[in-house]
Amino acid sequence: MHAASRRGSAGPGAFLGNVAQGSRKDARDAVVAARAAGSGWAGATAYNRGQVLYRVAEVMQGRAAQLAAEVAEAEGLSAARAATTVAAAIDRWVWYAGWSDKLAQVVGNLNPVAGPYFNISAPSPTGVVAVLAPQGSSLLGLTSVIAPVIVSGNTCVVIASQDRPIPAVTLAEIFATSDLPGGVVNLITGRTAEIAPWLASHRDVNAIDLTGAADATGVDWGALEAAAADNLKRVLRPEGDGPAAREPDWTAPPGLHRMTAFLEIKTVWHPKGR
Repeated sequence: MHAASRRGSAGPGAFLGNVAQGSRKDARDAVVAARAAGSGWAGATAYNRGQVLYRVAEVMQGRAAQLAAEVAEAEGLSAARAATTVAAAIDRWVWYAGWSDKLAQVVGNLNPVAGPYFNISAPSPTGVVAVLAPQGSSLLGLTSVIAPVIVSGNTCVVIASQDRPIPAVTLAEIFATSDLPGGVVNLITGRTAEIAPWLASHRDVNAIDLTGAADATGVDWGALEAAAADNLKRVLRPEGDGPAAREPDWTAPPGLHRMTAFLEIKTVWHPKGR
């Protein structure tokens, strides 16, 4: 078991509960589940994926009071600020859901070429993405790293905040009771420094988001980046460099970069009819 404590504005201290302490075996099993779910999720229509994300937001709305209480305890926030944070997390799911059937038009292109051909560039998911969730923002930050990964058809393995995992456990319950297929999001609670190297070096993981490594205890994100190079994983680095690395401002508008970071652009040629 892993003890979850509060490390927000009130400082470290209050014991909140025990959560499961994930291991490297859990990480390996999660990658297997994510890979198995990949073809079905990627093969779903963009509209369908968007509707699933809308449903996640809807179920979160129904449990907003519980989530607000957990965020307040985990992050040391007032009840009003925690409620605002939960509302922002719900809105963020809705925002990404709205992009599901628009992303291809923005990122893809009909390219001008010489000759009687159509040349079309279209986005496709990278595959299995490992995600190191933010350490400080237990729900809004967590939403902000999961939603952009899965909206385009990727599946993911997520290491939740080490010291604030309880909102992530509730979010996992919400995934299980919404329409999200099993294996699309695999949440692991435990010590980030223990689990992250196994995901960074895993050869069946296609990409890794190192955002949560910026403030994680005992995590050398440079070493994780080097391990990820073994099978040419796509890597999303923390903001800043070296000791200056930090988590983003999760309250800021999210932009598209987290969605496009885990997309492959495939180009096809097709002859024009006469």
